[in-house]
Amino acid sequence: MSSGTRDEIVRDWLAEYAFETMRTQTLDQVVERLDAVIVDRVPELRDHDIRRDLTASTRAHARLMLGGLTSDSFDVPLPEEVHALARTIAQRGYDLRLLLRTYHVGLEAVLDYLRELFDERRAPPEIERTVLVLTFERATRWVNTSVELLTETYLAEREQVLRAALNRRAETVRALLAGDDLDPEQAAVRLGYRLNQQHLAFVLWSDEPFGGEGDVIGGLDRVAHRIAAALGTNRLLTVASGASGMWAWAGLDDGQAAGLAGPEEPVLLAEREIEPPVRVAFGVPAPAVAGFRRGHREAVSARQVAERSGAQVTGYRAVEIAYLAGVDRAAMRGLVRRELRALAGRDAATARLRETLHAYLRNQRSPEATARQLGVHKNTVRYRIQRVEELLGYQVQERGLALEVALTCVAAYGPGALD
Repeated sequence: MSSGTRDEIVRDWLAEYAFETMRTQTLDQVVERLDAVIVDRVPELRDHDIRRDLTASTRAHARLMLGGLTSDSFDVPLPEEVHALARTIAQRGYDLRLLLRTYHVGLEAVLDYLRELFDERRAPPEIERTVLVLTFERATRWVNTSVELLTETYLAEREQVLRAALNRRAETVRALLAGDDLDPEQAAVRLGYRLNQQHLAFVLWSDEPFGGEGDVIGGLDRVAHRIAAALGTNRLLTVASGASGMWAWAGLDDGQAAGLAGPEEPVLLAEREIEPPVRVAFGVPAPAVAGFRRGHREAVSARQVAERSGAQVTGYRAVEIAYLAGVDRAAMRGLVRRELRALAGRDAATARLRETLHAYLRNQRSPEATARQLGVHKNTVRYRIQRVEELLGYQVQERGLALEVALTCVAAYGPGALD
């Protein structure tokens, strides 16, 4: 076989592979596999916001590499998503070695994937060695080139952050959340935020740019200040948690915290202050350093529920049971199917029965209170509960707690919990 013919066969084989892999579903599987390996070996990237940045970066790398497999050179500027991950690592206060380790592990994951790919999808024997050498060489060269460019991005961002109070704030927040032994007064000075008060922790994020200039973090910070003002306080601490996420704490007096203890109060206030694409999840007000830490953990948990339900504003108290039940998704779905039985349908009539039953259980099985909440006649409530018991095959009071948990999961996660 002539050299020219072999080169054409190699190009055709690689072009076909690139075309098939660029399809959304296949590309998603490749990105998910590579990210899982990286996060397993670099656990610092497991944080939700950094993981989102990692996924965006991996996807951008994959698209460029696949698009360049049949090209003679890789002289293509790295996309913004790739630089964003390097900047996030710098903003979080991590050492450059974390970035280098991420790409070292990523390269190993890519090479392992290519080995498996070639075992499953044999190239023609006459070009197999050429394909192997070319793809492995290009993957290695691409990663090494990326590391050189991103080291400059990281160092530039790190230098800027180190000169600002933002870095001191981020490092102090991270230490507080990790439970490090810090002097609360010194930590408060570094943060410019009192720790010996009540804290309402919340997290903000956006799935797309907004605000006109694409400055997501600046936009989230402005929203956080509006929420604090609605809460009646000007004591606010904010820290960027990624390219499109923010952590926040509002300092409150005891009276203000008591007024926000109910499951809906922070949500109702925030709903008047934000609009898409911004989303917010709240913890529960709590005092001192322990409350600072616990409230943040609750806000992050509430966000996990919101990510699955699509809710714009979520409070931990309102979804706490659903969060705990949903930690094991398979077990939660089993609970929902087992308890709701014929009430697990997706039609409007069945959904209305679920809503009535949920309100009935939350109102201590009072037809009058349920009727007031739903805006219907109490006899309508009685009829619906009778119909519910016919479908379930037993009286509601026999399985009240389990039913309420199942219905709370459906209310929090949406129809997906019925699958």
